[in-house]
Amino acid sequence: MKKNWLSMAVMFLAFAGLVSCGKKEQQQQQQTPELAVMTIGEEDATLQTAYPATLRGTNDVEVRPQVQGFITQVCVQEGQRVAKGQVLFRIDQVQAKAAVDAAKGQVSQARAAVEVAQANVNTQTTNNNNSKLLLNQNIIAPTAYQLSVDALNAAKAQLNQARAALASANAQLVSAQKTLSYSTVTAPTSGIVGTIDYKEGALVSPSTLLTVLSNNGEIEAYFSMNEKEVLALTDNGQRSVEQAIAAMPQVSLKLANGEVYPFKGRIKSVSGVVDQQTGAAKFIAVFPNSNGMLHSGNSAEVLIPNRRSNAIRIPQKATTEIQDMKFVFTIDKNNMAHRTPITVEEQNDGQTYIVTSGLNNGDVIVTEGVGITVKDSLIIKPKR
Repeated sequence: MKKNWLSMAVMFLAFAGLVSCGKKEQQQQQQTPELAVMTIGEEDATLQTAYPATLRGTNDVEVRPQVQGFITQVCVQEGQRVAKGQVLFRIDQVQAKAAVDAAKGQVSQARAAVEVAQANVNTQTTNNNNSKLLLNQNIIAPTAYQLSVDALNAAKAQLNQARAALASANAQLVSAQKTLSYSTVTAPTSGIVGTIDYKEGALVSPSTLLTVLSNNGEIEAYFSMNEKEVLALTDNGQRSVEQAIAAMPQVSLKLANGEVYPFKGRIKSVSGVVDQQTGAAKFIAVFPNSNGMLHSGNSAEVLIPNRRSNAIRIPQKATTEIQDMKFVFTIDKNNMAHRTPITVEEQNDGQTYIVTSGLNNGDVIVTEGVGITVKDSLIIKPKR
């Protein structure tokens, strides 16, 4: 019995040991995460960096009313092509028409006053001539003749005043008619109608921007680069911005709907100065627009290609950042992860980085779980 009991005890302990070892191996396997990795290799790479931009026509003309009033009619639509002189808006004409009618009344009164004054001059001229004949015949005294002269001069003065009043009334009529004409807003030039923010019933004044007319044969895309991007563009100041632009390939335009505009553009100018308040320099890219697809005021993104030969390109999700320093996790021959610092090009496409230092051909990096699962010195199971 004792022997049987001892044999059973030994078998039980052996079985328990096997079970314990199996559990440890299973736990170890469960604790070793299987993560995607990639092997580093050099390639010719082109990254497109996107910069938010605002589109403007090369010849934009602002349309503003010259009088204050309520809009009674919007005669065009956004995006419509219009000719010079075409009616765009109508503004309430009631007061302007009343002013014209009042001015016409003043002109009529002034004209009647001139006619009366002229008739008086004619009468006084006849009287003066008669008085002169009588004076020459010694029929009347010189004082009587002088009275006729004074009366004629007074009549002429009244005529001059009446004519001046008529001229003033005519000027007021012209001014009132011009004000009335301003209530009809016409196109100062031919072009494409931009955004119309004011509808019928809106109160507008000479300071109100009704719309913008664009001659959209070419479109300018206005965008900015920050100081770091400008330094990268100029190879840290080794060349001027103008030289960098001259050597830059053609750029693309990504529209608001996500589509890429079919025609390439070029960067034509730059402010050359980094704004101290915004920390950015302004650039202008020009795109052809013979099909009229682009409109002034629209938003888009300028895509600038960054071409590199023998470049190391990695996905951004494979990196983590600590205090403005970027890191990846390289894997050694024992599948242990090591946090490795790297430097990258400032320009990027939002999905990948071009690595300038920290990695070499043949290095293996983790591309999954970075910043979440992967820790320094963690053993992983590579998934290729």
